[in-house]
Amino acid sequence: MDSFSKICADIKSIKIQGATNVAKSAIKAYCLKPTKKSKEILIKLRPTEPMVSNALNILEKSSTENVLNHFENAQEFINYYIQKLISQNSVIFTHCHSNTLAQALISAHKSKKKFSIINTETRPLYQGHITAKQLSKAGIKVSMIVDSEMLEGIKNANIVLLGADAVTKKGVLNKVGSASIARIAKDYKKPLYIVTDSWKFSTHKIQIERRSPLEIWSRSPKNVKIENFSFDLIPIKQITEIVSEFGILSYKQFIKEAKKSLKRYGVK
Repeated sequence: MDSFSKICADIKSIKIQGATNVAKSAIKAYCLKPTKKSKEILIKLRPTEPMVSNALNILEKSSTENVLNHFENAQEFINYYIQKLISQNSVIFTHCHSNTLAQALISAHKSKKKFSIINTETRPLYQGHITAKQLSKAGIKVSMIVDSEMLEGIKNANIVLLGADAVTKKGVLNKVGSASIARIAKDYKKPLYIVTDSWKFSTHKIQIERRSPLEIWSRSPKNVKIENFSFDLIPIKQITEIVSEFGILSYKQFIKEAKKSLKRYGVK
């Protein structure tokens, strides 16, 4: 297997985890084989993550250095705004794994902000374990719960912070279970913030990825049908605000800024 194919396989299998890491890896793969076919292959690997498409389209009009610098600069701004958002001694509920959010929380912890985390294990691939390892290694107190315990977890939290795989005009696509979390947060009057890089915004129709049933049950009975959707949609009305490199903005304000930013590179 050549290097390009190896990166593609790692993205498809979720060995490479997190939308930003996937985008960075896609850029690396594209630089190995900078062809139209390579771009099409990379975009189709994770169809619910428009950051790959946006980054590769921008790469055609900018340098690799500038594109990679965007990720670092956006993360620094997000770190700053998360630090401002989190109250001292707050309990934060989160789900799955967002490297953008995890880095922001670690940065807040280093700045002497005191808080603790409740996070889900996130079946079937247990991405919540990645979050727990990353945060606990940094010295942050983490309590992990099973996915079906999310109601109690949210009830005991002060704030809900979720990452995003895609931001659209209709709402945010994030790891399956996020829509239920948003509904519960609304019911318990817990503020829900989406933490995201603006390059995850897309005006195009986003396909919700279905993954292999084997991830859920490798030896299921013959007549059992298994549905394995990776993402669901959080409606706009259930989102308090968006935290991005642009600041802490309303959904409408964020979309306006994201469109303006992408337009500068000719991305529609």
